[in-house]
Amino acid sequence: MNKKLLGFIPFLIFIFLCVFLYQGLFGNPRELQTGRIGQAMPSFVLPDLMDESKQWRDSDLKGQVYLLNVWGTWCPTCIAELGYLTELREQGVRIIGLYYEQAYDPDFGDQFDINALRNEVQTMLARAGNPYQFNILDLDRTLALDLGVSGAPETFLVDANGKILLHHTGDINPRVWRAKFAPVMQELSQ
Repeated sequence: MNKKLLGFIPFLIFIFLCVFLYQGLFGNPRELQTGRIGQAMPSFVLPDLMDESKQWRDSDLKGQVYLLNVWGTWCPTCIAELGYLTELREQGVRIIGLYYEQAYDPDFGDQFDINALRNEVQTMLARAGNPYQFNILDLDRTLALDLGVSGAPETFLVDANGKILLHHTGDINPRVWRAKFAPVMQELSQ
C-alpha cells in the first residue's frame, strides 16, 4: 500500500469518531425511533391482563387508529401520563395498554402473582385515571422486543391497517401531543 494512503487512515478514523461523538452529544434521546416505523404491527397472540381467558391478536386491533402505550405500575412517568392519556380517551382516542412487567424474569426462577398484579393495576388506574380500552400482558416481552421497546413509557401510533406511524419514547403530555401526534391524527381523519 502507498505510504501516503496509510497516513490518511488515522485521520479518517479521527473524523469518523468526531462525527459519531457529535451526534451522541447533541442528539435528542427522546427521538429514538423504532426500526418498525412504516411497517406492520408484529404478529402476536397475548393474554388480556385482567382476564387470562381472553387472547388478543394483532388482527383484533385492525380497523381503527389507536395508540399502543407501553407502561407499568412500577414506572413513575407512566403513572404521571395516565391523567392526560385519560383526557385523550375521553376525546375519542383509542388507547391500548401493553403492560410491561419489569420485575419478572423466568430465567432467574422468579415467581409471578397475576392476582397481585391485577389488584395493583386496578388500584393505580382507579387513582390516576384509566385511559385504556384494555391491557395486553406481555409477560415474556415478546411483543415489546419485536417493537424495539427499551423501557416504559413508550407509545406507538398505529393506523387502521395495522401500520406503525409514530413511536415516542417518554410520556405523552399536551406539548408532545400537539407537536408530534396531533398533526398525524389530523391527517388520518381527513
